[in-house]
Amino acid sequence: MDRRLLILALGMFAMGTDNFVVAGILPGVAASLNTSVGLAGLMVTCYALTYALAAPVMAALAGGWPRKLLLVCALGIFVAGNMLTALATDLHCVLLSRALSGFGAALFSPTALGVASTLASPEKRGRALAAVTAGLTGATALGSPLGTFIGGFGSWRTTLWFVALLGIVAMLGVWTMLPSVPRPASIRLRERLAPARDGRIALTLLTSLFAFGGFLMVYTYAGVVLQRVTHGDERTLAALFLLWGVAATAGNLLAGRLVDRFEGRSIINAMLWIAIVNFCALPWTSAHAFSAAVALAIWGICGWGLIVPQQHRLVHLTPRVAPLLLALNNTATYIGLACSGVLGGAVLPWIGGQYLSLVAAALIAIAFLLAEAAHRCTHTQSITHRSTIGRGKESV
Repeated sequence: MDRRLLILALGMFAMGTDNFVVAGILPGVAASLNTSVGLAGLMVTCYALTYALAAPVMAALAGGWPRKLLLVCALGIFVAGNMLTALATDLHCVLLSRALSGFGAALFSPTALGVASTLASPEKRGRALAAVTAGLTGATALGSPLGTFIGGFGSWRTTLWFVALLGIVAMLGVWTMLPSVPRPASIRLRERLAPARDGRIALTLLTSLFAFGGFLMVYTYAGVVLQRVTHGDERTLAALFLLWGVAATAGNLLAGRLVDRFEGRSIINAMLWIAIVNFCALPWTSAHAFSAAVALAIWGICGWGLIVPQQHRLVHLTPRVAPLLLALNNTATYIGLACSGVLGGAVLPWIGGQYLSLVAAALIAIAFLLAEAAHRCTHTQSITHRSTIGRGKESV
């Protein structure tokens, strides 16, 4: 594999670790800062909201900057934010520094994915995107458990120093191993804003919002969804999520190869339909260890396997503003995460954890309808475009 893709994947690994590891250190943060776990949980909110809001804005404003400089600056901001969090002595400083880390991640992730899409030929673009995204999925399998494990030898601050170290290694790698990164062509602001008015792109982004809203709703409330098989044992839950993370990494890499060989529509539809059936069966499969493990493996493969074909579809639609589109896709995913947490919390008292996956399945079903609408919109525009060209030739 291209070493440039590997170093970008390391940066994504640091971002993913920072995102997923916080849930495991919240009790320690709350005890250290003499606050509640609920208030400490705002660390996740500050990071996610900053990421969601800043990613598309910075992709548009910094679209013409040199890619290497932008990646190094983004990682520097990310590292500084984690260092400040590790040194913070009150909750306000922690939340501000988490927002700073989220800003660095918002600057890095879409830029790294945009660079990956230019480093590979069109027929290998899916594998390039998957290679970089594998850093994010790998963080769910290795980064988050490892960060929590390291924190067990010190404190939650040790975990954040570990995340900062990952960022420093990635920053040095980008500086030394990316000697030449293609600089994007100059694009006017009007062209950068055009994707917001494109129905194909809007429908694709809504697909990501609803799909990952469903996938991550079950993740957010996994403790109650899997209660019958874990019996409240955190070690059992951690083992199941280790399996989930490994399956997610495998699904992501597999999707990268599939999207280079087959039509993206078929892959997206297959992932969504398998996920719908899997979540509809989860109230019963989650009652036994073996069937629960199988269900989590399918969930990991489909959930994270959907990312690459969605990214590929967006890049294929408008390659010139790929970083902006990928940033918008990340924003849609994080908004889906935030909204699904609220929706899941609202319906949980009414239906219980056992049947929460049915609500998630309904969200994924809506995502399927949106994905089909996006495809039909793309197909219609292609026919219109070809007929317009044909009429133009006839008139000549």
